[in-house]
Amino acid sequence: MAWRCRRALFMGRFQPFHLGHYNALKWIVERESEVVLAIGSAQYSHSLRNPFTVGERLEMVYAVLREEGLLDRVLVTVVPDTDGQHSLWVKLVVSFSPCFDVVYTNDPLSRMLFEEEGFKVESIPFYEREKYEGTRIRRLMAEGGDWAQYVPPAVAEVIRRIHGEQRVRSLFYLEAGGKN
Repeated sequence: MAWRCRRALFMGRFQPFHLGHYNALKWIVERESEVVLAIGSAQYSHSLRNPFTVGERLEMVYAVLREEGLLDRVLVTVVPDTDGQHSLWVKLVVSFSPCFDVVYTNDPLSRMLFEEEGFKVESIPFYEREKYEGTRIRRLMAEGGDWAQYVPPAVAEVIRRIHGEQRVRSLFYLEAGGKN
């Protein structure tokens, strides 16, 4: 019989780690003894899609885990992208992560890739997806809206400390060609 490590994988870019991610993680932790939270696209930052560095995202996640008393149940790792070389991606995730047996994702491509490699894949309930969506939250940051209500308070604190709102605003300005 094959060895099982009885651990789940929850992967995302977490740009930023918002309340939808937090609720999904809580839901997974209720079902699994341990969770590997993998921060994807680790090599990317300072773009509209990925404004925060992997170190900043680690700080966001750890702040929430510490505040919620989950440090003993959630292991955090970072995983770079394979830039479209999908057949290599699962092997990269496995090599950058503590062992896991089941993957929680709603992304159809991730589901297919992990299932092709023999992993059990489970879906996660969406938590008000239209509200808790990274692109929307980053847009609120850029436009000076009330983005902080959509992230855990500990994440808002990290974003303020690193001047993340100003960075996102600058990135939107640069993307528009320097025009408002």
